[in-house]
Amino acid sequence: MIIQRVVLNSRPGKNGVPVAENFRLEQSAIADTIQAGQVRVRTLYLSVDPYMRCRMNEDTGSDYLLPWQLSEVADGGGVGVVEESKHDNLAKGDFVTSFTWPWQTVAILDGSSLQKLVPQLVNGRLSYFLGAAGITGLTALLGIKEKGHVAKGANQTMVVSGAAGACGSLAGQIGRLEGCSRVVGIAGTDEKCSILVQEMGFDAAINYKKGNVAEQLRELCPGGVDVYFDNVGGDISDTVISQMNQNSHIILCGQISQYNKDVPYPPPLPPDIEKIQKERNITRERFLVLNYMDKQEASILQLCQWIQEGKLKVRETVVEGLANIGAAFQSMMNGGNIGKQIVSVSK
Repeated sequence: MIIQRVVLNSRPGKNGVPVAENFRLEQSAIADTIQAGQVRVRTLYLSVDPYMRCRMNEDTGSDYLLPWQLSEVADGGGVGVVEESKHDNLAKGDFVTSFTWPWQTVAILDGSSLQKLVPQLVNGRLSYFLGAAGITGLTALLGIKEKGHVAKGANQTMVVSGAAGACGSLAGQIGRLEGCSRVVGIAGTDEKCSILVQEMGFDAAINYKKGNVAEQLRELCPGGVDVYFDNVGGDISDTVISQMNQNSHIILCGQISQYNKDVPYPPPLPPDIEKIQKERNITRERFLVLNYMDKQEASILQLCQWIQEGKLKVRETVVEGLANIGAAFQSMMNGGNIGKQIVSVSK
């Protein structure tokens, strides 16, 4: 069977900026028959995520991320439908997902590597299983629960950087649902800031490209910052940390501003900011959602319940066609999308 697939065409280099041309669409062949325990799946949706920038390097800088290999098919979160099955627990027509879904139109996969999905949990929006009801939502929810120390009635203020992105847009809403009394987002355009406030229930949002971020933070967070959901690192994070309270908490989710730089993860703080962190006893511990998979099932059900109840608003930027996945990746890394970046492969 002839299929289309996307392979890593070139590496941008540790300090380079990814471009669409780092990926290549090509035709390939897969077997016409499947073996015992296998399924043939048709790809419906693929997830494009910031962490994938690390996989473009020969050394990902992480012990849990494997690098993509040149001229080999890329992979990540995906959702598809079973077209043929020789696995006892999966049947034709089942919807399934995996963290290591190959970027190709049709694939033959080990059935035991797939998780069966229940579309009704997300009102039939299957792409949500790659975002709000998937690893992105889990990262936001478990990050807040495990590292944010949010408590109802504690009058806590949360700040979220990269707030219009896939994880940030959920984190602010979840922070409020978990008990924060004030939530402030930081994003890069007026449109994103407006969506955060008017659609997603943030109390306020700062366009970091306009005005003085430190002054705006002082105005919008007069009692200081108790919880910081950090998606970006760099200067913005330094500014937020300088206004954090004694015994406050940083949820170290991502450092997208540093992903095109050859620095360790998490990147070290400047000496003056590190001094503030230590003097104020601010926690800044590496957070990896894969360490909390024992809480996955209950957490996914909670996320789905919030979605069904309309308490968790979901935004997606959907790009049509496998051929455009490289451009979608470039756009995401440039901060051009709102919410989760999804590539729709097949309807």
